[in-house]
Amino acid sequence: MKRRTLLSALAAASAAAALPSRAQSTTKIVFGYTAVTDFASVFVAAEEGYFKKRGLDVELKFIPLNSTIPAALQSDSLQIGGPTPSVFLQAVDGGLDLVLVAGGGLTSKTITGFGLVARAGSGIKSAQDCVGKKIGVPGLGAFLHVTFRAWLKDSGVDYRKVNFVEAAFPQHADLLRGGSVDAVVSADPFMSRITESGAGYVASYYSTFLPENNQTIVHAAKREWVAKNPAAARAFREALVEAAAFMQQPKNDAKVRASIGKYIKLPPDVLAKVQVSPPGPVVTDKQLSYWIGLMKDQEMLKTHIDVAKLVTK
Repeated sequence: MKRRTLLSALAAASAAAALPSRAQSTTKIVFGYTAVTDFASVFVAAEEGYFKKRGLDVELKFIPLNSTIPAALQSDSLQIGGPTPSVFLQAVDGGLDLVLVAGGGLTSKTITGFGLVARAGSGIKSAQDCVGKKIGVPGLGAFLHVTFRAWLKDSGVDYRKVNFVEAAFPQHADLLRGGSVDAVVSADPFMSRITESGAGYVASYYSTFLPENNQTIVHAAKREWVAKNPAAARAFREALVEAAAFMQQPKNDAKVRASIGKYIKLPPDVLAKVQVSPPGPVVTDKQLSYWIGLMKDQEMLKTHIDVAKLVTK
């Protein structure tokens, strides 16, 4: 009896293994993004089926402020999210056990899709003119805030003499029109809409001073989640590598823009002109070290951060 029972159990196990296990192999991931084109590789991976073919069910969720993404990861509202490198590093510095599974867009001196946009009539034309002014940024401690302060310092201006306030991208035009701020550090498509409406003008494409090929967005997850789902984390990154290859083929430009437009709600005329950051799906220690140096220079980090422990392989 025991022998027959054992043989029956083995036969049942073999039969079960032979059956499709789609429900068991599919991993659900809620991914948090903000309204910038640096998430293009994620949008493409979703639209071209690169996640699905790797057994990932990825739900894309819009997050208004980039600086809130680490908290959403910590609370399990998101499994993976795209904070800027500085937001990610500040969260790690503050004690959150987060790691990186992939990267988003990269800096490039050819990109003029973000900059300092001053209110019409403000008279702001240079870094020096920002002293004493109120400037809106889409996330305190996020990419645009940190890089703008670096530009101010590089221009000989004490960024502590500038009053920064947090304001989501969609609010920028109204804040300028109402005079609530003197300028905003903004990005397309919002920057173009502001200048076309006459509410403001580009005072500086300060982004062109940044070194090339550094991450603008990184895709983070809780270390605990990655430890439990290592295959899903690798599959997510592999899907973005495939999406990056797709993006780099000129013949796919229309599809790439359509994917962007779907998730950040761009009208066709704006979509046709918006600049798309080069994709960087794989994060390197060198790229993170650049950000750590920038943030230490601005006294944003209190602890020693071991870069080698932050990037999953």
